[in-house]
Amino acid sequence: MSYGYSLPSAPPDEVLSYGVLSRRVFAWIIDAVIESVLLAIAWSFCLAFGLITFGLGWPIFGLLPAIPFLYTWLTVASGLSATPGMAFMGLSVRRNDDLNPPNGVEALIWTLGFFVTIALGWIWLCLAVVTTRRRTPHDIVAGLVVVRTRALTGSGRFGNMPQGGFPAA
Repeated sequence: MSYGYSLPSAPPDEVLSYGVLSRRVFAWIIDAVIESVLLAIAWSFCLAFGLITFGLGWPIFGLLPAIPFLYTWLTVASGLSATPGMAFMGLSVRRNDDLNPPNGVEALIWTLGFFVTIALGWIWLCLAVVTTRRRTPHDIVAGLVVVRTRALTGSGRFGNMPQGGFPAA
């Protein structure tokens, strides 16, 4: 089925960001569940290690807050360029200027910015409603953007997106 739309070399903003905000919310929920499972496993390990060492191992509980940070940073910096929740929802993190995957430093800045944004209050995430390509503050600071993966490749149908992205009006 053709919609009369061919994907140009640089997709327009509405193709890249169509439905991204709601997908980001659901991706965050999926990632929160995965992180909770990882934290529960790590907590159990810390507890067992602390008991085995008669309390000398309790300080490793201090490493638990690093798990969500490392989870986000390492998965975005990986070849997937998305957290598992984002990948499941058909999203990927890309550079805003050339839509290439982010490098490790950009992913680190993006992740730090995310946690700072969350610490300053969730209301800052509402900035995405009014920005081009639906970018949040940490996206803007890192020079990255979250886009629909299918809009980049233009292959196949996915959910409510026709082949090649958003249909021409």
